[in-house]
Amino acid sequence: MNYENILFDITDGVATLTLNRPDKLNSFTQAMHEEVRHALHKVGADKSVRVFVLTGAGRGFCAGQDLSDRSVEPGARPVDLGDSVEKNYAPLVLALRALPMPVICAVNGVAAGAGANIALACDIVLAAKSASFVEVFCKLGLIPDTGGTYFLPRLIGNARAMGLAMLGEKLSAEKAEAWGLIWKAVPDEDLAAETQAMARHFASAPTKGLAFTKQALYASPHNTLQQQLTLECGMMSELGRSDDYREGVAAFMEKRAPQFKGK
Repeated sequence: MNYENILFDITDGVATLTLNRPDKLNSFTQAMHEEVRHALHKVGADKSVRVFVLTGAGRGFCAGQDLSDRSVEPGARPVDLGDSVEKNYAPLVLALRALPMPVICAVNGVAAGAGANIALACDIVLAAKSASFVEVFCKLGLIPDTGGTYFLPRLIGNARAMGLAMLGEKLSAEKAEAWGLIWKAVPDEDLAAETQAMARHFASAPTKGLAFTKQALYASPHNTLQQQLTLECGMMSELGRSDDYREGVAAFMEKRAPQFKGK
């Protein structure tokens, strides 16, 4: 596929996808969805990839849906927004969560609507201090889709989730960090370097162990303690037989840096 709406690269175990419609704040069209799906399929199929990075071009991360890509003029046939969520946004969120590797989101500017919730679907979110998160759905008579009603209360509790969802006010990156919505807010000029450093770290880390870690943490809210302990037992049994575990123990005993292969 020839990408016209995204930039995509795989180098040294790091896959980087940049939403690339900067004049439209990287808002999604049907064409962009198709390109992102294609790129994510390549990431999942490429055994050399050990970390995935998602970011945006220009002054914004993603403004959500490009409303001009839908016909909403008076007298036009109503648009089935549920169909759009089911076919495009829900699969995107699930694909990000299912990637068997760390997923980093570098929020370089405003993350609005579906754009905010796509960021929250990632495992670790870094944001420039000038960036902001805004659940604009209430201003259009809609609900926070793309997983927003799932992520917000789990990350910051019902009170703050209700405020963000029903008022549609901007949340600064620094407050998002203080609330526990994201991992870290960094100076704008440091975002790219910090993201690259984290990506390089994960590209040389024990990928399978990290993949199991994210799976276990995401499963935890839905399990009883006994179910979670059983899940942990099964994962530890498999990881204990891995090459990376043997290498980690050997490196510890020999007082050297481990050389993990991600297996």
